[in-house]
Amino acid sequence: MSNKELVSKLVELIGGASNIATETHCMTRLRIDVKDMKKVNSEEIKKIPGVLGLVMQESNIQVVLGPGKAKKCEEILKAEYLGNEVNIQKIGDWEANKLAVKGGQKNNKLKNALKVIGEIFIPLIPAIIAAGLFNGFAGLITNLQSGGTLPANDVWNTIGTFLSLMGGGFLGYFTIFTGINAAQKFGATPALGGMLGAMSIMMQVDEIAKIFGLFNEESPLNSILRNGKGGLIGVIIGVYILAKIEKAVRKHIPDVLDLILTPVITLILTTAVFVFVIMPVSGVASDWLIAGLNLLINSSNPIVSLISGYVLAALFLPMVLLGLHHGLIPIYAIQLEALGGVTLFPVLAMAGAGQVGAAIAIYFKAKKVRNERMKQVIAGAIPAGILGIGEPLIYGVTLPMGKPFITAGLGAGFGGAYVMLTKVMATAWGPSGLVAVPLMKPECMLNFVIGILISYIGGFIITKIFIKDEDVMRI
Repeated sequence: MSNKELVSKLVELIGGASNIATETHCMTRLRIDVKDMKKVNSEEIKKIPGVLGLVMQESNIQVVLGPGKAKKCEEILKAEYLGNEVNIQKIGDWEANKLAVKGGQKNNKLKNALKVIGEIFIPLIPAIIAAGLFNGFAGLITNLQSGGTLPANDVWNTIGTFLSLMGGGFLGYFTIFTGINAAQKFGATPALGGMLGAMSIMMQVDEIAKIFGLFNEESPLNSILRNGKGGLIGVIIGVYILAKIEKAVRKHIPDVLDLILTPVITLILTTAVFVFVIMPVSGVASDWLIAGLNLLINSSNPIVSLISGYVLAALFLPMVLLGLHHGLIPIYAIQLEALGGVTLFPVLAMAGAGQVGAAIAIYFKAKKVRNERMKQVIAGAIPAGILGIGEPLIYGVTLPMGKPFITAGLGAGFGGAYVMLTKVMATAWGPSGLVAVPLMKPECMLNFVIGILISYIGGFIITKIFIKDEDVMRI
């Protein structure tokens, strides 16, 4: 079935285009808010060829289609059925069977805050991945030239420069894109959010810091205030305040003067608070966070590296289940800004590999006890898991069974320990699994693959030991 036919059938089974309130997509799913859930034929939707799963919650349905396919189908849905009338909302990442698993979970302020942060960064992930790859290949060319493997001629210099140009075109102005997305999320004018993000990296901040004695000439990085201080966290907080100020100002400005006075007054008030309060305070918080991560990730003590790597990888699956993984995105971004790479992502990526190993063990047990349904579920979910999309395995295999969800994490911990010990660093973050190999720095790619294989083996062995035949027979 073509994507066009799939979308046509989907629209029919959700009650027609008139029943759609809003729609969007993320990496692997098409998410639709419907006006009347009674019109949705969920059982028939699941039978559509190409639909990998369906999640229904309140007025929202999430149609699992897989990487790339979700975006293509959303484009068809907008162009042929909805036009420009549907509001687009950026939503978090893939959770198959979410209604059954999370129906009893209550939202709290922390989870909601982490979700908002995730929604700011998730639309930027494609550019983060592309920029990371470009910078990684540019660095590879430089390294090969330094070692004499590649000639330092105009051809290779030009290729390297073009790659650096494309990578730097996003990562060099990460704060601007963050400011724009944060403004859209908080209800501020996107251009003003982008301006605030741009201000944070401008050299004029250093000049202001010098005037007020906040700049450390001997050690600029230790300044109370400098350009880049506070990073992306500071920008998000600043844009949140900007949104509040802009809305308050607009209430008191006559309509005829709104276009001129509202942005001017908003920026004057916000910039003062942003430069003198938010940037220094969030800068201190970011410095503490990086220092704490360095104690774990860059420790010279191999025992510390092994333990921290194991624990982080083993606990990542429960974090995904509780929705706390959204809070890791700004940590990745802070690391990328401060270190030029991300060391936390490769460790946590082992969690998905542990699940693959656990699922393989369950597959053999299902074959032994002739559980054909479980065999089919695993056979369909494992390819996605190998490629870094782990949710089908979480919600379709390991979590419903219970114990394999734990054994998968315990197995993944061994891969996490190895990756932490060998100090694997990524140039960006994105899906885990084998598709993440190009995101690693060239000198780290082999160790990342070894970590994945260790997680496969660990998840397989521990699951095989602790999961009995009767456990698979009952599911």
